[in-house]
Amino acid sequence: MTGPGGRCRYDADALLSWLADSQTQAVIPAKKNRLFKRSFDENLYKDRNKVERYFNKLKQYRRVATRYDKTASCFAGFIYIASTLILLA
Repeated sequence: MTGPGGRCRYDADALLSWLADSQTQAVIPAKKNRLFKRSFDENLYKDRNKVERYFNKLKQYRRVATRYDKTASCFAGFIYIASTLILLA
């Protein structure tokens, strides 16, 4: 679901109905200008945000973002190293 400027529209009715059909819970809050405000779990939203920020930090490592390593074991090894560096920082 993309909106103007190519931005994702996570609050789109089509996406929310697709999530409901696949028995998936929408974790993001509704936009402020929506007529019908749906409820959401704030703690789950905070946890989702932590995971998203972690992956953004992980992608700052060029070797991870470009999948420079040839084998899966080397790639996983660097993921472990990068994760450790992120947690220690």
